[in-house]
Amino acid sequence: MTGTGLVAAQNKVRRVGGEAGRFGAVGAVGWVVDTAVFNLCLNVLDLQTVRSGVISNAVAIGVNYLGNRYWTYRYHDKSHYTREATLFVLFSGVGMIIQNGVLALSHYGLGYTSTLADNLAKNLVGLGLASGFRFWAYRTWVFREQSRDVTVPSTTCEPSTSVASPAVTDVPGSETR
Repeated sequence: MTGTGLVAAQNKVRRVGGEAGRFGAVGAVGWVVDTAVFNLCLNVLDLQTVRSGVISNAVAIGVNYLGNRYWTYRYHDKSHYTREATLFVLFSGVGMIIQNGVLALSHYGLGYTSTLADNLAKNLVGLGLASGFRFWAYRTWVFREQSRDVTVPSTTCEPSTSVASPAVTDVPGSETR
């Protein structure tokens, strides 16, 4: 690998690592919301187990969208809001099915019906599987990176004035003559 390729690889690892860290922090806030609402629905409102899980997931999805849009992926393309929101809800729904599917399997299929078992199935196993899927789906399909090939014309220069972009002058052999 060349020096330039190595630097590019290091930059990508750094960028994805930071993105994963922010995604995890937003997810932690969502987890607190999800767990609190789940236990409120289950133990205070006395709702059924999976119904409680779906309600708590829906509330957490709203919190997570705001955190991911305005923090984790704040520099990504914001020009297609309807597409982004639709895909976010779609992939969050798939994550909800994964998470609550694990809960339903544990509770109804395997007979683990205690509050602790429900929380472990939903908030540990189900959430772990769903989070991996969501991270991949959001970064691949929902919050797409802005194109780096976009040229923005300068409006502050006279038409006859030439301004060299820093990105152009940094490339060897592209010096302004």
